[in-house]
Amino acid sequence: MNTQPVDFSGALTAAALHHLRSAHPLVHCLTNDVVQSFTANVLLAIGASPAMVVDPGEAAQFAAIADALLVNVGTLTQPHVEAMLAAVHSANLAGKPWVLDPVAVGGLSLRTEFSLELIQLTPAAIRGNASEIRALSGMSSTGRGVDSGDDSLSALPAARQLAQQTGAIVAVTGDIDYVTDGARCLAVRGGDALMTRVVGTGCALSAVVAAFVALPGDRLENVAAACRVMSCAGELACQQVRGPGSFTPVFLDTLYLLNGEALQ
Repeated sequence: MNTQPVDFSGALTAAALHHLRSAHPLVHCLTNDVVQSFTANVLLAIGASPAMVVDPGEAAQFAAIADALLVNVGTLTQPHVEAMLAAVHSANLAGKPWVLDPVAVGGLSLRTEFSLELIQLTPAAIRGNASEIRALSGMSSTGRGVDSGDDSLSALPAARQLAQQTGAIVAVTGDIDYVTDGARCLAVRGGDALMTRVVGTGCALSAVVAAFVALPGDRLENVAAACRVMSCAGELACQQVRGPGSFTPVFLDTLYLLNGEALQ
């Protein structure tokens, strides 16, 4: 079996994005308070529909209606825990896929213990930076809050282990994104360092992953397509802007206008 990462193709990304724009998946986002507006705008720009339903009772109801669920533990509190567990159990009962973004796991006890509980509940995908994925798998990590102190390639063994343990597609993002199902691995290139200077690009990527896992087909390829859409749009936007202040509007426009030619 070839376990070396294989570069993911722009043609497959273009096909997946076309499918998403036709399907308009409804994504239920239980995400952190810092990024809700940006996340919603990113989903709208790619052709998905966002919803932020956070009351525990309503979250359970809505998770069964939505096409996919995102659980992001960035600003976790006990009421968030209740809503997220209710939504995950409801999504599982309804057969709807859900995605975990284990923000800053490893450094703080509440989110770490909760994320370790969540990965036992059959996530469809897990998306995190290298330090988060290493910590979630039980490896040592050097993350500092949301900032990764590890490179994505160093976290690939942890990502494979986590995928085998949970059955999820695991995406570890960085200079190169690696997406694995525990056996196969796809490498997604692109992006720009400026994207790390804008709040919410990683969190929004996790929401985009949720939108793509709502699609039928090869889930590994769909998650890789989500990563490629964001990295390509980020790379193109960064060619036009002067800094983080002008990045967001150009990035949203680029996502909205993204086509097969640009993706290849």
